[in-house]
Amino acid sequence: MDNLEQIADHTGTARGRTFLWGGLVAGILLIVVLYTHGFGLFGTHGGEAAPPAVEHRGNALFVPESSPLRSRLAVAPVTESPVSGRLVLPGTVESDPARTAALLSPGAGRIEEVRVRPGERVAAGDVLLVIDSPDLAQALDEDAKAADTLRLTTRNLERQEGQAKIGAASERDLDQARSDHTQAVAEYARTRTRVRAFGASGGARAGQLVLRAPFAGTVTALNVATGNMLNDPTQPVLTLVHTAMVWVTALAAEPDLGRIQAGEDVQVRLEADPATTFTGKVTTVSDVVEADSHRGKVRIAFDNAGHHFRPNGYADVTLLGAPTSQIVIPTSALLMNNDRTIVFVATAPWTFERRSVEPDLQEGDRVPIRTGLKAGEQVVVSGGILLND
Repeated sequence: MDNLEQIADHTGTARGRTFLWGGLVAGILLIVVLYTHGFGLFGTHGGEAAPPAVEHRGNALFVPESSPLRSRLAVAPVTESPVSGRLVLPGTVESDPARTAALLSPGAGRIEEVRVRPGERVAAGDVLLVIDSPDLAQALDEDAKAADTLRLTTRNLERQEGQAKIGAASERDLDQARSDHTQAVAEYARTRTRVRAFGASGGARAGQLVLRAPFAGTVTALNVATGNMLNDPTQPVLTLVHTAMVWVTALAAEPDLGRIQAGEDVQVRLEADPATTFTGKVTTVSDVVEADSHRGKVRIAFDNAGHHFRPNGYADVTLLGAPTSQIVIPTSALLMNNDRTIVFVATAPWTFERRSVEPDLQEGDRVPIRTGLKAGEQVVVSGGILLND
């Protein structure tokens, strides 16, 4: 009896499992049948897929009448409006390259005195260095000999010419006297030129070379000290920068260069003195674009008698150009597509195309467009991100 009960229990359990698996299979088959015949499950409707929100028609996007996007898209016409000609650019203060000198010693020697320090302002003609120079001593010696030879040959030529007038001198002696005098003149001119190259003022004694400031400026670098020997004529001993006149150089983007003209009014604020505004005019607009930044240099010359402008300092440059007429659209119309700025332009009712534009980005709710649009065209100003997706 016990065995029969065990067999019955086992049989009932097996049958239960069979019914369970059979129910699962039947449910799956029912779902498949319902889906296949279109009973509205899983986004189907009457056996047909839901209509798309956007249809692709070549390069254009069409929004069907049944699409929910129609209620979320807003379109506005492109307008042409006056735009301020103000252009704000980064800039730096530069010294005049024509008045920036890396001074060299005209001769070798030992430095006896250094009369200036880095950062010191000097006037034209001020003594910068005093050098004990054998080269200058030799140049002065040669100049003295050339001057004596010139005096001797001059007297000899006068004597020969006087003798020739009375027939007491031969033509050969007269020609020789003239040749000697010509050579003496040339040699004296050479030695005088060399002495002037050392500094015509000479010094307290022969061989003392005095290096003077060629113009007023500031000593920005000093490369020698008292007692140093100068042997390399190509090694600068100090750098002198003329700071009474400076340039403020602004870097303008390549598309902006065409709208900047020489003589245009400019306002400059220095980072070192932001509370003060300096006014000036554009001096030059470079014809060459920098290879690394693709920006052009716009230079403004300033009188710096008060030393407000410090070379290599930063500045904000505002060009006060005349207002211009330019295409303007709401900033909400701009979208990013990869590395391009695009808008959606309506080419027909509820038909749009992507178009790349070049905006002149500015703060505010409207932005000027340099290229890509024409006045009167319709653009999507709200909901465009749905088309872009």
